[in-house]
Amino acid sequence: MKTKIIIAGIFTSFLTLLSATGCRSDYGAGSPYQPGPVAGKAVGTGVGVVAGNVAGFGVGIAEGTEKGVAATFDPSYHMVRVWKTQTTADGRTIQVPQDILVDQYGRPAVMPAPSGNSAPSVQK
Repeated sequence: MKTKIIIAGIFTSFLTLLSATGCRSDYGAGSPYQPGPVAGKAVGTGVGVVAGNVAGFGVGIAEGTEKGVAATFDPSYHMVRVWKTQTTADGRTIQVPQDILVDQYGRPAVMPAPSGNSAPSVQK
């Protein structure tokens, strides 16, 4: 099963590369004694690819930094409320709410909830 996924990924990557680069080798009709225009197009393509990747890298860094800083100041949070049964000193049984702060995947955060409850215990 895993082998099929790997083979499909390699095949897809190959097709993407093939379609992006193309199968043409025609950089223009020119004289073999004057290869300047053809060589210029080839070098220009290479420089354009490198410059585009450098620009994309810079944009990626800027956007990643912006998302990281924005996540720090994000005031939204998710809580899960669990009702625990406790017995009072006079023998009555009552339900007490326990709020647990969770992350975006539903895992409990190891910090107190904003409602004032204590932090959940870390289980290892």
